[in-house]
Amino acid sequence: MRPLQISPDTAQKLAKELGVPLEHLMHMPQHILLQKLGELARKEASPAGEAAKEPAAGDGAKE
Repeated sequence: MRPLQISPDTAQKLAKELGVPLEHLMHMPQHILLQKLGELARKEASPAGEAAKEPAAGDGAKE
């Protein structure tokens, strides 16, 4: 299996975000990496999605 074809900067950022050693990241199968990136994206999107559903101050019916 070939190492991932990503830049060193990208590899360092991904390793930090995913909480895996850099060596593990570089030899991680691509489908596993994509799965982990999807999980990370869902975690980041869920708090933002909930905040968008809540009305902001000043929104709603006028009194």
